Amino acid sequence: MGIISWIILGGLAGWIASKITGNDARMGAGMNIVVGIIGAILGGWVVSLFGGYGISGFNIWSFLVALLGSVIVLLIVNAFTGRKKHTTVT
Repeated sequence: MGIISWIILGGLAGWIASKITGNDARMGAGMNIVVGIIGAILGGWVVSLFGGYGISGFNIWSFLVALLGSVIVLLIVNAFTGRKKHTTVT
């Protein structure tokens, strides 16, 4: 994958992961890209521990691996910063 593919895949994975973890209001496009790229690397490592393969190109599998890693990265960040997703009870 080229650098443009990493940026696009990382941006999408980081943005969706920030929506899932409740960090979207605090993150901009640049931070989504950084989280997505780091998440792709981490996700590839985690998937390889279970016998799978990581990022294999610009496809759905690579996106899901990057999304998994991005969610893990943001959950770790939330654990260290003490920020949690707030839900309202009605």
